[in-house]
Amino acid sequence: MQLGREQLARLGRAIRTIAGHRGVRLGVLVVAVAVSLWNVDRVPHAALLPAVLGLLPFAVGKYVLCPLRWHAISRSGRSRRWHLRAYAESEILGLVSPWHAGADLWRVHRLDSIGLRRSSAVAEVALDRFIGAVGLVVAVVVTGVTLPLTVLAIALGAAAVVLVVALVVHRRRPALAARWPWPSPKVFALGILLSIGYQATIFGLLIGAIDAVGAPMPGLQLVAVFGASQIAGVLPGVQGASPRDGALVAGLAALGISWREALGAVALTALLYWVPALLIGGSAWFVRWRGWFTERHPEPDPA
Repeated sequence: MQLGREQLARLGRAIRTIAGHRGVRLGVLVVAVAVSLWNVDRVPHAALLPAVLGLLPFAVGKYVLCPLRWHAISRSGRSRRWHLRAYAESEILGLVSPWHAGADLWRVHRLDSIGLRRSSAVAEVALDRFIGAVGLVVAVVVTGVTLPLTVLAIALGAAAVVLVVALVVHRRRPALAARWPWPSPKVFALGILLSIGYQATIFGLLIGAIDAVGAPMPGLQLVAVFGASQIAGVLPGVQGASPRDGALVAGLAALGISWREALGAVALTALLYWVPALLIGGSAWFVRWRGWFTERHPEPDPA
């Protein structure tokens, strides 16, 4: 057991060293710009105004509502500003990694770097992901999309596993459970509402992208197509080439939009994700790289 703890400690130090290297941070920004330029070639001629009108609420949803949801359940003791900045930093890593996993790893690293225990940090980020998933399912149900039995079974099964693990740990390891975030029903409901609001901003971005490429605007069926594509997003994939993007293209084509316009709208959406990521997240990384702010490092959680 002691050997395992020493190995974990060495691994944690190695991750902090790599993540703190300025060359690594600069490399992340270079990769982000390269991916953004690659996406430009896939986008047809598009009008600027509809894209901007769809992008503005999305930027608020992604970089304000999501960090506020994380802050609401967090036990880090840090301010909303800290969570806004850490979340913005994580998004660039998420966009260049499958299933957005890089964003979660960076958030765990940031919590660990301020003294939160690794298990507590992992539990906190996992809970934030879980609340986001619940909000997604609620938003999809509100749209009137009938969830396939397989997807519904997986969602209920995952929720049951999380609940059972939490109850077992709470009973067998109360000291460990005490370090985990246990949001009140009010906070949990707030997180779900913030998640639904974020889903609404993604839908607004999609509408702006469809209008920007000159495609005819579908009717209310677009809501159902959007909901179904969001469910497909539970499968792993990279930004711009994920099962969610494929499902969205197929759904738009089924609504009467040409394949070229459907591909263009989805590619434009993927590209627009990068605009606030580079402006907001890139700025946060640049400030960190230059060392223009310092942070208070509290004592680690007591054993």
